[in-house]
Amino acid sequence: MLLLAIDTSGRQGSIALARVEEQAEGQVDERIKESDVSSEMEIIEIMPLLGGTFSAQLIPQISTLISSNGYDKGAIGAFAVVSGPGSFTGLRVGLAAVKALAETLIKPIAAVSMLEVCALASGIQGRVVAALDAGRGDVFLGEYEISSTAPAQATSINPEQLMSRSDFFERAKGWHVVTPDPAISEAAQAVSVRVSTIAPISAADVARLGWSKIKSGQTTTPERLEANYIRRTDAEILEKSRS
Repeated sequence: MLLLAIDTSGRQGSIALARVEEQAEGQVDERIKESDVSSEMEIIEIMPLLGGTFSAQLIPQISTLISSNGYDKGAIGAFAVVSGPGSFTGLRVGLAAVKALAETLIKPIAAVSMLEVCALASGIQGRVVAALDAGRGDVFLGEYEISSTAPAQATSINPEQLMSRSDFFERAKGWHVVTPDPAISEAAQAVSVRVSTIAPISAADVARLGWSKIKSGQTTTPERLEANYIRRTDAEILEKSRS
C-alpha cells in the first residue's frame, strides 16, 4: 500500500510518497526493528514545500505527487504527519489536509513528533536529547531512550518542553544533544556540550517513524488528531494575562 507523509512544521517542508509492505489485518508488532522498517518501505518520491506558502501549495502538490507516480488518492492506505512542535500556522495546514484526506478515505493516521524524528535520524542508541530552534531565543527539546533491540521508535523519558537557550545550554552539559540546526550545534559546542549535527529532516524520515507507529498500532483518527505546539499561542498568552 501507499503511505503519504507530510511535514509542514518548519520554515521549509516536504511531502513523501512511500510504498510499504502491508501487514495482515489485525496484526500488531510490539517491537519494531529499524531493519524491518527499512526493508518494508520504499520511498517513491520526496517533494519539497516552500516555507510561507504551505496553505497554497500543499493540496496541489499532494495531487501532483500522487498522479505523477501513476496513482490516485484511493491508493493511499495510511498517513504520517508531523503534529509538532513547530510553526502554529504550518502545523495547522498540514494537520487540516491530513484530517480531510483521512476522513474521506477512512484511513489511519500516525501523528509523529519532529523531536522524536530527529532523535531517531541521529542513529544514536541510548539516551539522547533532540533540540530544535523554537525562535524567540527558545529551544524545543525532547529526551529519549533509543534501544538497540527496537531502534525504529524512541521512548520518551520526559515530556517534550520549551526552554530558553541559556537554560538549555546550562542544563545540557552531560547530555548527548542531536539537532539539525547548525546555530544550536555551534552554540552547544562553544559551551562544551556533546552534540551531533544531523542532516535536515525530510518527510521520508517522517514516513519511516510513521510506518513503525502504524505497525505497532499507534494511530489516531481525524477527529482526534491534534497539534502539539508545546509553546502556547499568542492568543492563549493574552487570555491568561487578562485573567
